[in-house]
Amino acid sequence: MLPLVLEEVSFVANGRRILDHITVEIAAGPRTVILGPNGAGKSVLMRICHGLVRPSAGRVRWLGRNGVGRQAMVFQRPVMLRRSALANIVYGLKLAGVHRRERELRGRDVLEAVGLEACAEQPARLLSGGEQQRLALARAWALGPEVLFLDEPTANLDPRATREVESIIGQIRASGTKIVMTTHNLGQARRLGDEILFMDGGRIVERAMVERFFRQPVTGEAAAFIRGELPWN
Repeated sequence: MLPLVLEEVSFVANGRRILDHITVEIAAGPRTVILGPNGAGKSVLMRICHGLVRPSAGRVRWLGRNGVGRQAMVFQRPVMLRRSALANIVYGLKLAGVHRRERELRGRDVLEAVGLEACAEQPARLLSGGEQQRLALARAWALGPEVLFLDEPTANLDPRATREVESIIGQIRASGTKIVMTTHNLGQARRLGDEILFMDGGRIVERAMVERFFRQPVTGEAAAFIRGELPWN
């Protein structure tokens, strides 16, 4: 993955400034976790990085190339097509231009990797919430992304399903994919993150490696958030 750079990025909606002149570089390597209180702009920032939302001002670019890097995004509530679990993956591969003969093979491989091989022919919309999130991760992983954006991937899951999803995220990371994620779970941020981007009021107010961030936050906003004195998202 070549660096993704945001330069003076702002976003305004309905007269409200959600992102305020953000400049940041996200490069290959460390797992990046975005933290911040409710309304800080975390999800909007993720969508702008992924290209789903255009900034109101500023520039988003991938250094060293004309187009965008290979990327995928998984949301808190994944959208499942009215197809089988396997067909959900195959359809995504079709849109990505993967050769027809390779689509099903790759789809079955990732279903096995996430423990859903027995569900391949089941309707995706009838799977449990945890199974649907694992399928969404498999669908994204099948694309071979350089970077995977995860927006609150376990927010609606029970502890067991959360552990399963976290394990899959670890596998995807081990395969060489850069992970960028938001979470409201500070324990999860410690487990899955290498660095923290802390947002407040539409700005990135602190960036630090995980242990330093939790041990000795520099800003008062981050310290208050860690103590539970700011609302979590």
